[in-house]
Amino acid sequence: MILDINGRAAYAYTGGKPFDAARPAVVFFHGAEHDHSVWALQSRYFAHHGFGVLALDLPSHGRSAGPALATIAELADWVLAVLDAAGVRRAIFVGHSMGSLIALDAAGRYPDRATGLALLATAAPMAVSDTLLDAAREHEPEAIAMVNQWSHSTIAAKPSSPAPGFWLHGVNQRLMERVSLRGEALLFHTDFSACDTYADALERAAAVRCPVCIVSGKRDVMTPPRAARALTDALKKGGASVQTAELDAGHALMSEAPDATLDTLFAFALDCARAAAKSG
Repeated sequence: MILDINGRAAYAYTGGKPFDAARPAVVFFHGAEHDHSVWALQSRYFAHHGFGVLALDLPSHGRSAGPALATIAELADWVLAVLDAAGVRRAIFVGHSMGSLIALDAAGRYPDRATGLALLATAAPMAVSDTLLDAAREHEPEAIAMVNQWSHSTIAAKPSSPAPGFWLHGVNQRLMERVSLRGEALLFHTDFSACDTYADALERAAAVRCPVCIVSGKRDVMTPPRAARALTDALKKGGASVQTAELDAGHALMSEAPDATLDTLFAFALDCARAAAKSG
């Protein structure tokens, strides 16, 4: 589905079903140098089991027009504009890595728009090393290769596709290369810089009023489970109910642990939808 946001195209994958704003809405946010396709399994399942799905391509990623937005706050505002254009008043926000910061910022600054908040592979702060920032600026192919390696905890996660050619490392490598090719120059560096400079995570967490689910990978070397502890504490201190899950995976949760990720998110979303229906 293509939406018009200030005269520019914004793409949202609807999971293979026409989007119905009357259903409980779930919005999926991807991470750096990715697009909506990282949520392929989860978004399709949700769309075919009672939810209205918007799996977004962020500006200058995938099918959404640029320019890329340089800060997490700008990206969160863009997401709210997408919801308005789609006729969605409230939704469950689901974000991975950089997308988790966008989801958090949106839920913290616009608490009346969030019925649930799921943060996957998150951290506060989400610092990016100078080495990786420099590589993203000067040698993007090397940055893509490094992040692809660090995102995966094993050469061949199970369950995996039995069909020839569906190698998780290779698929993710080609996805990032394609996003880079189609997007504007230095897109990876823009994404990383947005994560690295975001300093409002704990303040936003304290303002979240909806239920929260934090999902971490036990073997994640980029955003290990301990990196979310300060965020979890801030959410609880602010009054949000928080549940956590650690899956047997690395940073690439949706591809290394697809069923466990889906099961965790769907159970959480059902609870959020029921609570929202009761509260009106």
